[in-house]
Amino acid sequence: MVSSPVPRLVVAAPSSGSGKTTVATGLMAAFAARGLAVSPHKVGPDYIDPGYHALATGRTGRNLDAYLCGPELIAPLFLHGARGCDLAVVEGVMGLYDGAAGEGELASTAQVAKLLQAPVVLVVDASAQSRSVAALVHGFASWDPGVRIGGVILNKVGSDRHEELLREALDSAGVPVLGVLRRARPVQTPSRHLGLVPVAERRAAATDSVAAMAALVTAGCDLAALEALARTAPPVPGDPWSPVPPGSDGPVRPAGGPGPRIAVAGGPAFTFSYAEHTELLGAAGAEVVPFDPLREERLPDGTAGLVVGGGFPEVYAAELSANEPLRAAVAELAASGAPIAAECAGLLYLCRELDGRPMCGVLDATARMTQRLTLGYRDAVAVGDSALAAAGTRMRGHEFHRTAVEPGAGAAPAWGIRGRDRRVEGFVQRGVHASYLHTHWASEPGVARRFVERCRTS
Repeated sequence: MVSSPVPRLVVAAPSSGSGKTTVATGLMAAFAARGLAVSPHKVGPDYIDPGYHALATGRTGRNLDAYLCGPELIAPLFLHGARGCDLAVVEGVMGLYDGAAGEGELASTAQVAKLLQAPVVLVVDASAQSRSVAALVHGFASWDPGVRIGGVILNKVGSDRHEELLREALDSAGVPVLGVLRRARPVQTPSRHLGLVPVAERRAAATDSVAAMAALVTAGCDLAALEALARTAPPVPGDPWSPVPPGSDGPVRPAGGPGPRIAVAGGPAFTFSYAEHTELLGAAGAEVVPFDPLREERLPDGTAGLVVGGGFPEVYAAELSANEPLRAAVAELAASGAPIAAECAGLLYLCRELDGRPMCGVLDATARMTQRLTLGYRDAVAVGDSALAAAGTRMRGHEFHRTAVEPGAGAAPAWGIRGRDRRVEGFVQRGVHASYLHTHWASEPGVARRFVERCRTS
């Protein structure tokens, strides 16, 4: 085991809506503009913010989720993403100490900061307070001695006088002010029912938004002091995570030719995926080929398996439905028994219809938009054998959608949900594994190897 010196900051806030995405993304872009290789990370299961982080840094945005992957994988996954970088910025989730419901600090920004031994920069919405800011910052700084708050960035400050009052108050809290962002200069990033609109749907406008965040942060923050704070972090103990199976020197390649070709859905309708999934598939010997179901009328030549992750098929239902040749190709692949792994949006795409529009018809189920948000972590166990998991395999997942599928489970369900929300959900039929559950395969890399082997032999 080695220790790796990676300068790093965790950007956190007392609550959601304080401006941490603007600050974190702006910091990433500002440091990158200074010529630093910046490694972007996001605490929690969020898929959308990492897209903006990638735009800001030119590197893959990666998630650090202690519930999905376990606390023991946080440092290895961080080191994997930060390999070769000069500095890392980690955007937190919700409030600093908020984590998985009923699980204490598990999956909180505070826990990740402690696991990484990283200093925290607290972004505070100061728009409706002055001297009280000192009590708030003091409380957050003293709540957990294991969390080191190295500085504060004040957001939505109204005037020079307001800034003066805030600084005077914080002098007594002993936490330095490392930036002040004015209320009069908002950065607009459009949202809808599941958060920010993904980069893939508005790349030109998103590029402008990231540039505006960088300009705001550069003008209002002490970048030199923030970089110096990042460099106070001690070396991260441990080795980087690797998608290559233990004991292997490289990707598994079968004798006599290339591995199976696995098509992975992408484009604006299917933007939710973890980078580690394709890395694991490749390390297991697969040839991974991305494609866009909105624009391509057939699967890549030689497709032996299909992965359809999360996203917004409800937004693009008309376009997906109009692509009849591809829908027919997916149905034909499923009928052949080829492995198909579908999560959330992928589940909807495999249904008979979505909001009355024909989909692939692989599953005898219908999907529709609802007003109800389903959100939360899940502890799951594979009910039976599938192309993705052997019966009894335990994985933790996350649900995040405003849709409903009827029925919610097939004759052979994908997962049994444990705990308070006991139920079965999803569908397993022939090579298909379809579910609402988003999982992180780094926590159970055997699922990727199993899927590739099924693609090789089906």
